[in-house]
Amino acid sequence: MEVYTTEPGVQVYTDNWADGYKGQHGATFPRRSAICFEAQHFPDSPNHPYFPSVILEPGREYTQKTIYKFGIQ
Repeated sequence: MEVYTTEPGVQVYTDNWADGYKGQHGATFPRRSAICFEAQHFPDSPNHPYFPSVILEPGREYTQKTIYKFGIQ
């Protein structure tokens, strides 16, 4: 997987809390059976002036683009 984004950072979440919950058709999902990549600004950005700004001024529009590219070799 390749990730392209206009955002300066990516948060990665893993499914650490799951412990065998049941899904459809008898499937079960153990710990760490899922992962999420969330493109965004850096956490705590407002408190670090050297991080990219997260302030959205009145009348301004916020846009971002993230592309998740999947392939096989």
